[in-house]
Amino acid sequence: MSNLTIRFYSNSLQRYTTFQMIIPNDIRDGASREENDYSRRKMKTLFLLHGFTGDAGNWVPEFYCEKYNFAIVIPSGENSFWLDGISTGHRFCSFLGEDLLGYVRNTFGLAKSREDTYIMGLSMGGFGALHTALFFPEDFGKAAGLSSALIVHKVAEMTDGCGDPIANYEYYRECFGEPSKVLESTNNPETLIMKIKSEGKPVPEIYMCCGTEDFLLENNRQMHRFLEKENVDHVYEETTGGHDMEFWSKYTEKFIPMMFG
Repeated sequence: MSNLTIRFYSNSLQRYTTFQMIIPNDIRDGASREENDYSRRKMKTLFLLHGFTGDAGNWVPEFYCEKYNFAIVIPSGENSFWLDGISTGHRFCSFLGEDLLGYVRNTFGLAKSREDTYIMGLSMGGFGALHTALFFPEDFGKAAGLSSALIVHKVAEMTDGCGDPIANYEYYRECFGEPSKVLESTNNPETLIMKIKSEGKPVPEIYMCCGTEDFLLENNRQMHRFLEKENVDHVYEETTGGHDMEFWSKYTEKFIPMMFG
């Protein structure tokens, strides 16, 4: 299992940045890798997104990489919600879907098609995974959001001077743009779904889950209801659990075989 840390220049962020990468392409002398349908197919790639206050880190059991033959790309997105912010150097959606994806394609020859390119995230990263796949539907074939922070409707109700215990108004405006316009903007996954459908493009396969004790439960249910109303095929599951790694680990180990199997 190759573990890499790579530094490269991002035009969207206007600075150097680093990302981690895991590639299951090394085999010890005397060892052998079992030939199966997964090892015989072209290697797939999973982009893995962290949550609010997090940074690049792998929470996918590495034996899955070998079993299903996929690489993992793990960037750092600060507290950006993985969106193109309004200030210079904060275009994190473009960083993901243009700079980083392009670098991985050109340097490693991976993630060349949507059929081979997936994305997964937790909390803020769950929002980012769903949003990125919907923003670039011709590049990402599958997206999984674990306890996704689908808070665009909450942001839309914010006014100058108000925030919440997590962040102030200025933070949400930086990430999402003018709150009064966010629901109609491309920062809203629902808007992107409608755009994809109107353009006749394929909607990425969507996997979602949320714990019944999670403070984001209703936000995820709202997205689930929207997808049902728009007849968008997707997987949505709820079970006992909170907003924590115990729940996310459980569904990582459930969704990975569903996505890659």
